[in-house]
Amino acid sequence: MSRPVFTAHTLDTAPAAARRTMADVHRKFGHLPGAVALMAESPELLKGFLTANAVFESTDLDPVAREVVVLTVATRNECHLCVAMHTASLTRQGAAPGLIEALRAGAALPDPRLEALRRFTVAVLDHRGAVPDGDLDAFLAAGWQPRHALDAVLGVGTYTISTFANRLTDAPLDPPLAAYAWSPAS
Repeated sequence: MSRPVFTAHTLDTAPAAARRTMADVHRKFGHLPGAVALMAESPELLKGFLTANAVFESTDLDPVAREVVVLTVATRNECHLCVAMHTASLTRQGAAPGLIEALRAGAALPDPRLEALRRFTVAVLDHRGAVPDGDLDAFLAAGWQPRHALDAVLGVGTYTISTFANRLTDAPLDPPLAAYAWSPAS
C-alpha cells in the first residue's frame, strides 16, 4: 500500500467544517500556511490543534518559556516546519541568539531556569509523563511551580499534535520562514 497523498486545501476545496477556521487563520497571518491547508483535511484535527494552542498560549508560562517547550518538542520530533516557525517567533520577540541556537541544536540553554524547563520537557517526553522525582525536583528547584509542570505537559501534547500532523502530511516550509529553515542533525 502506498502512502496517501494529502491535499493542501484552499477555502474553496476544504471540507465545509474547516473553512471558517481556515479563514480565521488567513486573517491572522495574512496568508494560509501550508500546514493549515493540509490539516484542513480533518477539520477536527485543525480545530483541536488551534484550540489547544490557544489554551497553551494562555498558560502561566511566559512567551519565551512557551517557545522553549515548543522548540524542545519540535526538535525532538524533527518537525522542520515547527522549528522554523518558532525560531521566527523567538527572533521577533528579541530572544538572545545563543538561546535560539541552543534550542535548535537540542543543547543546554544559557539561562539556568529555562534550561531546567527544557530538561523537564525532555523528561516528560522520555518518560511519557512519568517524570522521575529527581527531574521534577530539579525543575521546581529552578523556581518553577507545580502548575508550570502541567502547563509544560499541555505544550507537549499540543505540539505533539502539530509535529506529528506536519510530518505525516509532509507540510511544506512557507516562503516567509525560509530564513529560519532547519534540518535535524544527522
